[in-house]
Amino acid sequence: MKKLMTALAIASLGFTAALHAQTPDAKTELAKKVVALQQGPELERLVAQLAGSTTQDLIANWGPKLEANVPKAKQQKASEDLNAELKKYATDTTQLIGNQVKKVSTDILVPAYAERFTQEELQQIAMFFESPAIKKYQATAPELGKVFIEKLIEASRPDVLARAKQFDDAALKIVGPDAVAPKASKPIKK
Repeated sequence: MKKLMTALAIASLGFTAALHAQTPDAKTELAKKVVALQQGPELERLVAQLAGSTTQDLIANWGPKLEANVPKAKQQKASEDLNAELKKYATDTTQLIGNQVKKVSTDILVPAYAERFTQEELQQIAMFFESPAIKKYQATAPELGKVFIEKLIEASRPDVLARAKQFDDAALKIVGPDAVAPKASKPIKK
């Protein structure tokens, strides 16, 4: 009888160990699923914004150099050439950043989700992201976000312009009325 109890206890420990060995894998798989499900249009916009910010840095750097170093007669052509290169750069940078999404998601987000959520919670989160309402929300969010931003800018414009005028008036008092405005550089068109 004692041998039978010992054998059952060992078998039970083996079963429990096997169950625990499966749980992290199942939990990790659920974490991977949740990460994949949440990566929709918002992530694509984030990647585009990150790439766009690096493009803006290049424009800010090279716009004044174009104006200062290229003769006026050649500036239009040089500007067009720079714009073509900027477009290639923006496309490449968006792709380069986008390529890192999967790696960073796998290396950082999946373990973080697996650590912070139970398997049951991960299942609930996955069900949430798989729901038709959330899929519809993700599909319409970019359009709604665009409308919101346009209306926010439109509504804020008069107040922001008035505040900019106040700044200009204060800056004029600080710098003086005889201050020469820097020569405005031509922005490179995207």
